[in-house]
Amino acid sequence: MDLKKIYQENEAFLEGHFLLSSGKHSQFYLQSAKVLENPKTAEVLAKKLAELILKNGIKIDVVCSPALGGLLAGYELARALGVRFIFTERKNGKMEMRRGFQIKAEEKVLICEDIITTGGSALESGNEVKKQGGKIVGFAALANRGFCSAKLLNSEVQTSSKTCKLPKELPLFALDNFQFEVYEENECPLCKKGSKAIKPGSRN
Repeated sequence: MDLKKIYQENEAFLEGHFLLSSGKHSQFYLQSAKVLENPKTAEVLAKKLAELILKNGIKIDVVCSPALGGLLAGYELARALGVRFIFTERKNGKMEMRRGFQIKAEEKVLICEDIITTGGSALESGNEVKKQGGKIVGFAALANRGFCSAKLLNSEVQTSSKTCKLPKELPLFALDNFQFEVYEENECPLCKKGSKAIKPGSRN
């Protein structure tokens, strides 16, 4: 599967000057919503991700995603796995589990995002799951941006980056790895040229 080609064909592989949800700046942005707006494409990608997860022997009761970016990917993955889907969302800047969602003690929960950069939102979502007594068994995303070690369809990515916020003892599954340079605002070469970063994602 050529994930980059799929993103390009759906005009979801963007080039410019972007402010990521992690707060970092990048010349490239993956707009997963443009890929997932096609239900057939979303289904194919989710099934591939589900196959990867099951091949690694991970047992899951629930898929949980942080809103808003992870909703479509998480729902389709839960459907492919045949399990429940829930989500967390921000209220006053803090990730919370609302809308009556509940997790039984020791239920096995996989956290799913569309894209993992540092994993900050996924980690926050996982912490909310643990507050309810759930057990995090791993993380998943359509694509990994190279800061976190990940199991891919046909390979693995190993990194010692301190930028990754996900726990090292839990697996991250992704269809592919996109390694773009990202910068702190005060070190961003695009900012130094006078360019202003835009927020193209779900928090825009």
